[in-house]
Amino acid sequence: MTKRNQHVVPHGGKWAVKGAGAAKATKVFDRQSDAIAVARDVAKNQKTELLVHGRNGQIRKRDSHGNDPHPPKG
Repeated sequence: MTKRNQHVVPHGGKWAVKGAGAAKATKVFDRQSDAIAVARDVAKNQKTELLVHGRNGQIRKRDSHGNDPHPPKG
């Protein structure tokens, strides 16, 4: 299984979880919060990044679950 960043994107009035570069959605949800929860679990499991898009398609939030080369201090 290829490790891909997970994206939460608008999908016809609903919200989809998609792996980066995937043509099809992994799963579709009515609520964005449900899609984020599933995408976060996948990103943690694969040690990749979660990217949440707004209704306009622009990335509004990023959450890294991988090997961060610049971890915060303190």
